[in-house]
Amino acid sequence: MATYDLVVIGTGPGGYVCAVRASQLGMKVAVVEKNATLGGTCLNVGCMPSKALLHASEMFEEAAHSFAKMGVSVSAPKLDLPAMMNFKQQGIDGNVKGVEFLMKKNKIDVLKGTGKILGTGKVEVSADGKSQVVETKNIVIATGSDIARLKGIEIDEKRIVSSTGALSLEKVPGRILVIGAGVIGLELGSVWRRLGSEVMVVEFLDRILPGMDGEIAKQFQRILEKQGFAFKLGSKVTGVEVNSKALLAKIEPAAGGAAETIEADVVLVCIGRVPYTDGLGLKEAGVALDARGRVQIDPHFATSLKGVYAIGDVVAGPMLAHKAEDEGVAVAEIIAGQAGHVNYDVIPGVVYTTPEVSSVGKTEEELKQAGIAYTVGKFPFTANGRSKVNQTTDGFVKILADAKTDRVLGVHIIGREAGEMIHEAAVLMEFGGSAEDLARTCHAHPTRSEAIKEAALAVGKRAIHM
Repeated sequence: MATYDLVVIGTGPGGYVCAVRASQLGMKVAVVEKNATLGGTCLNVGCMPSKALLHASEMFEEAAHSFAKMGVSVSAPKLDLPAMMNFKQQGIDGNVKGVEFLMKKNKIDVLKGTGKILGTGKVEVSADGKSQVVETKNIVIATGSDIARLKGIEIDEKRIVSSTGALSLEKVPGRILVIGAGVIGLELGSVWRRLGSEVMVVEFLDRILPGMDGEIAKQFQRILEKQGFAFKLGSKVTGVEVNSKALLAKIEPAAGGAAETIEADVVLVCIGRVPYTDGLGLKEAGVALDARGRVQIDPHFATSLKGVYAIGDVVAGPMLAHKAEDEGVAVAEIIAGQAGHVNYDVIPGVVYTTPEVSSVGKTEEELKQAGIAYTVGKFPFTANGRSKVNQTTDGFVKILADAKTDRVLGVHIIGREAGEMIHEAAVLMEFGGSAEDLARTCHAHPTRSEAIKEAALAVGKRAIHM
């Protein structure tokens, strides 16, 4: 019977990062993975392949619509969808092999099979009808999340698809109906719209991007509508009839009222994700779950069962790969007797569309609800030199600072490369920086990041370029 200091169940970003950090700290580590490849949802059917298709489809659209005005003459681009899918697969393979390399480099054993917790210090790993029990001083549950399903709508991953199926469609749908106006739905909707689909998004709430800053979401919706998206907000899909010619989606107002039927070639169900705990034996082992099926943990990631910890999508908090990674590092350090910690007030989020949307810290709505007095500084990319010369002026930067202390409480950006720009705000906030600190920091010219400096200046009503 093998014995370890730590067994991590799941090799997504949280799991494999946790394993690497634990190995760095001198532990004997194993990871358990039920799928054929390492890397979890993110590397195989989530974050990474979607970014490959977002990049490729953006290049396709740029070639069709933007090259000519820059003086670059090319014939109309032709889509080779199998080649684009191969480009995506090459990216997946490279990342998966990278994780395999990290396991070997850090002397981490990879146990292929489904993990089940038998109790404190025991994990059963089953594959192909065989099972083995490994002993370990500590267990980390890092099993991630699964797609959320809509009652009465059967996902077949061919015509009615989840985010997984939407990454591997064999042809461009004429019409695609996206259920859910969250990050994943808008990203995948963007991919297929650029490649030629008509995209309609149905959202139960009266706005897109729930949880993000309301002003940012409103401008983003206007930009997406200009790009060709259609939205039905405050609406719900109550059923999808499948016939040989089309899918017939029945849509009703969320508040009740007359239903209408919309035809589509593909329906994409993107209503969120749920914690993945199937087959882990948590109930039998005595690991407590909350009302939403998430593993309950204390402030040090410990579950109700001694020696068992949990991180990532399977616990409370934003379902983001980088949040899981930070938790993986923190729990490994805690197990090693160090002071592992995650600052949940500074976890950036990004929508990888064009333009991108990024956010860190509090929204205006959250500050109002908490009764915190704040000041706002905004700066549009229409007044940013780099954005003007590149003719990519959609969007703005918005900084929220404490009215008394000037400490930055939230930063929200809509614009090209917003996902790269958000990190200077994250670093500033991690160290308790003020809008004045940001405004006094010299920024290279000409860059889009100058808009962040100008927004910080605008907090004190002294922006230079507007």
